[in-house]
Amino acid sequence: MLNNPVNMKQIFSVTLALLSFILVEARPVPKVQYIDPQDTNVSNSPDTKMANDILSYVNAYRQKKGLPALTMNAVITAQAQQHSENMAAHKTAFGHNGFQGRMSRISSQLGGANATAENVAFGNMDAKQVVDTWLTSPGHKRNIEGPYNLTGIGIASDGKGNLYFTQIFIAH
Repeated sequence: MLNNPVNMKQIFSVTLALLSFILVEARPVPKVQYIDPQDTNVSNSPDTKMANDILSYVNAYRQKKGLPALTMNAVITAQAQQHSENMAAHKTAFGHNGFQGRMSRISSQLGGANATAENVAFGNMDAKQVVDTWLTSPGHKRNIEGPYNLTGIGIASDGKGNLYFTQIFIAH
């Protein structure tokens, strides 16, 4: 149950987003760049705060389920951000268009990935509402509960102020 009311359009939009998984051949693990909230080179924009809040809610849920926390990763975040910006600019439809390309680019930069998934959402929601909405959808919930250890979150706004959210999950 959601604590805050969400209109049916938001729920319908989120549940229409298809769940996708790709298994990619694992390769040796190179150094991975992580986002450190104390790093002065990382944006402290409201979107960065909201992304960190989404991660906190997801990790709190994972902890309740006995699952390890996800770690924010700069490579994955860049792809999630680009996808959110493309949806907000209507360069791509809301959903998972281009998922395989994003996962291929991430895998290439990380030196492989064992499993991947993606959640998207649309609407004027706060971080808790986004996570709560994903948790009401079996496919999105499965991603949140998945065997992943890395994540990236991107948020963009269109010209009307509507928010587009992308969270990418990687097992590495």
